[in-house]
Amino acid sequence: MEKSFGEWFLHPSDKSENMYHTLMDKAVGLIADQTVRTNQPFSGASRQEIQSAVREMLTIPATGQKTDRVMEEIQNVIVKNSLWVSHPSAMAHLHCPPLIPSLAAEVIINALNQSMDSWDQSPAATYVETEFIQFFTKHIGYSDEADGVFTTGGTQSNYMGLLLARNKACQTHFSVNVQEEGLPAEAGRLRILCSEHAHFTVQKSAAQLGLGTNAVIKVATNDQKQLCVEDAKEKIGHLRQQGLLPFMIVATAGTTDFGSVDCIGDIAKLAAEEQLWFHVDAAYGGALLFSHQYRSSVRDLHLADSITIDFHKLYYQSISCGAFFVKHKQDFQQIAFHADYLNPEDDHEDGVINLVEKSVQTTKRFDALKLLMTFKLMGTDLFGEMVDYTISLAKETAKLLKNEPCFEVLNEPELNAVLFRYVPLHPFEDERYIDEMNLELQCAFYQSGELIMAKTKQAGKVYLKFTMLNPLNTISHMKTHIERMKQAGEKIEKEQGEIRYEYSVRD
Repeated sequence: MEKSFGEWFLHPSDKSENMYHTLMDKAVGLIADQTVRTNQPFSGASRQEIQSAVREMLTIPATGQKTDRVMEEIQNVIVKNSLWVSHPSAMAHLHCPPLIPSLAAEVIINALNQSMDSWDQSPAATYVETEFIQFFTKHIGYSDEADGVFTTGGTQSNYMGLLLARNKACQTHFSVNVQEEGLPAEAGRLRILCSEHAHFTVQKSAAQLGLGTNAVIKVATNDQKQLCVEDAKEKIGHLRQQGLLPFMIVATAGTTDFGSVDCIGDIAKLAAEEQLWFHVDAAYGGALLFSHQYRSSVRDLHLADSITIDFHKLYYQSISCGAFFVKHKQDFQQIAFHADYLNPEDDHEDGVINLVEKSVQTTKRFDALKLLMTFKLMGTDLFGEMVDYTISLAKETAKLLKNEPCFEVLNEPELNAVLFRYVPLHPFEDERYIDEMNLELQCAFYQSGELIMAKTKQAGKVYLKFTMLNPLNTISHMKTHIERMKQAGEKIEKEQGEIRYEYSVRD
């Protein structure tokens, strides 16, 4: 008996068209329904409840089930118990509410399903990415000699920065082509400098690249949590006295906890003096390129040898979407590799562009379309206003917290991150009680599902964090959240005090 697979693939037939419309309409309806019905960012379900529901759903049948039944399970088990990042009260991580143009672009990207490694697999898409990279290099302030490539995000982009810098350093200092010969024994002398608040991917990349985490030297920060150039200079001198080879320095434009932006111009000057590769991790702060009020923080970005920018953070694109940029396009030769079936060298004679030559990926998504649709529909002016609004909101929220004696604010927001903690009005002698109170505060609100905030540690103390990316949030919402946190903190403080009193009486 002949089987028919036609309804399951996109092709010219009524069955295919009907199936596509049915599933897409139901998926859109499911999300639209969740948008209307959700009044908080999380259901509050426990880990055990969610795991149990997922396990029950994952009974895979031999024969396909009815569409309505499957979509109902998806809604009740997955969507209902997911973190609704588009809710203004979801403020834990650098996890953005995606813009609707980005969501629409995803539909097109998924249906086209093009792989961005060679031109013949993605004819128009290759040129869209290439032109969009040039659009960004101009906004950065690079010359026509610059280039870049879309990536999965900050981890991959930072990895590429270290990879190019490592290969170039081995060529410069040891006359070794790492691509062909591998790492020389002398590579153990190579050192990378970064702020003590730099992203952990600097160390992770060093480990993956055979240099080891010990190759990463942490530099002290100033009161604004920015890399201290004087300390970096001093450490470079000490490293050279020990016979080691500092070859790279990493600045951060938007640290994960504080949102601090390092003094890029000063670090660039130091890098030039010391002949170091200068990489800027602007995964978070790269959106300031379009800011109307805060653009000056990244005005020196063009001085970097390489740059990381994430679009699935403050650019409000759906995951995953990022880019890696270099000041000199020839630096991509450090990782170029030719495969006869994919990107033969003679393609260059015909002017063919194969993006695999400047990527550590082979298969790669057409993510540039998301930004293209976003900027074409919104315009860069409105986008810049949106970024500025969230930063101003964070600054206002920090002021509100400072006005409450029971809260301690650790930073003056430079982007839209606010670090703070609840401090009892009647301090405990043991700081651990304060840490436990803040952990309990964060956990209680997560379990209630009404407010999602992150927890972190600074100087050994537990702090809470708002990452205020959502432009739909308001200062009125924040006043309500702060009042509820204050009440919850007072309740926890009272309970802790009663427990301590009972223990003291027993003793």
